[in-house]
Amino acid sequence: MKTSLIIATYNWPEALELVLLSLLTQSFIPYEVLIADDGSTLETQDLINRYSSKFQTRIKHVWQEDKGFQKTSILNKAVFESKGEYIIQIDGDIIMHKHFIMDHIKNAKKNNFIHGSRAFLNEIKTKQAILNSNINFSFFEKGIKNRFNCIHSSFLGYLLSQKNKTLKGTRGCNFSFWKEDFMKANGYNEDMNSWGKEDTELSVRLMNNGMQKKNIKCLAVCYHLHHTISSRAGLNINNTILNLAINNKIKFCTNGINKYASRN
Repeated sequence: MKTSLIIATYNWPEALELVLLSLLTQSFIPYEVLIADDGSTLETQDLINRYSSKFQTRIKHVWQEDKGFQKTSILNKAVFESKGEYIIQIDGDIIMHKHFIMDHIKNAKKNNFIHGSRAFLNEIKTKQAILNSNINFSFFEKGIKNRFNCIHSSFLGYLLSQKNKTLKGTRGCNFSFWKEDFMKANGYNEDMNSWGKEDTELSVRLMNNGMQKKNIKCLAVCYHLHHTISSRAGLNINNTILNLAINNKIKFCTNGINKYASRN
C-alpha cells in the first residue's frame, strides 16, 4: 500500500529539522511526505528545500497564510493532496524512532485507526538535541518524562497494544488512518479553529462510523520536544463541539475536507 506521512508544523524549523533527520533513519520510507504548514515564514521553506534532495521519496510543502491557529484546515488540505491510501500523521516537534513508520504500517488494518504514545524531552534535553542535532535517546538518559514510552519492543507491543473505545490517548502527533475512512468522516472539523481536542473529535466521528481505535504501546516510539504551552482560549468551544459529536453520535462534520474537492 502507498503510505503518506503528514507532518504538521508552524514556525519552528529547528524542531522540523530534527523530525526530518529522524525520517532519514527510518527502516521504511513512506511513499511521500507532506509538510502541513500553518503559515510559517520563508525559513521553513528554505529548510524543506535543503532536505528535499536528501530523500528519494516525494516531499511536498502544503502551506497556507498565517491567520491564527488553523491546524484543522491545513491538515485537511494536506490529506486532500496526499496520494497514499494510508496516512501517518505527526507534529513538527516529534522525533521518530527508526521503526516508527514500519510499526504503523505493520499494525494497519482495514476499518481501524491507530493512536500511539510519546515520551517527553524536558527543556534542557530539547535545547541539547537541537544544538547537537541529536535524534537518538536512551531509556536511561536524564531529561525524559513518560520514560516507559521510550521502550521499543515487539513482544511488549503485542501484549500491551489494544483496541478500545475510550478517548484516552487520542492525539494527532502519533496517529494513522486509512484515507477513505478520513474522507467518510469528512476529515477534521474546521469549526475547531483553536488549540485542543480536534484529534479527539475526529476520533469520535471515526468510531461513530464503525471504525475501531487501537492504542499501540512500545511501538511507534517517538519523542516530543519541549515548548511553551499553546493558548487554551478556545478550549471551551472545542469541548462543546466534541461533546456534541459524542452525545449526538455525529459521523460527518459540516465544515470539513469535502469543500476542497468542490474547489478543484
